[in-house]
Amino acid sequence: MNVLDVAAAVCLLAGAALALTAGWGMVRFRTTLDRMHVATKPQVLCVLLVLLAMWLRQPTWATAGPLLIVAVAQIITVSVAAYVVARADYRRSDAGGGSS
Repeated sequence: MNVLDVAAAVCLLAGAALALTAGWGMVRFRTTLDRMHVATKPQVLCVLLVLLAMWLRQPTWATAGPLLIVAVAQIITVSVAAYVVARADYRRSDAGGGSS
């Protein structure tokens, strides 16, 4: 094992730990906004760490391109999804439904 393999393993384990904490937070938190926060913040970093680990295993430009596209798409779509969920919860709470 070389240094890149160790770095990839550390990134993969850190990403898995973040995914585990995000799942635990989804079970533990009660309100929609709290769940939205815990589902988006660690999840983006988790995916980025896993993508970095994939690149560290094969550090070439051929693998960097698709991984970079996935990373940018992940960052954009997670923020848009969080906004849509927050807006839907806010509109529902204004209608008298309350936040669940």
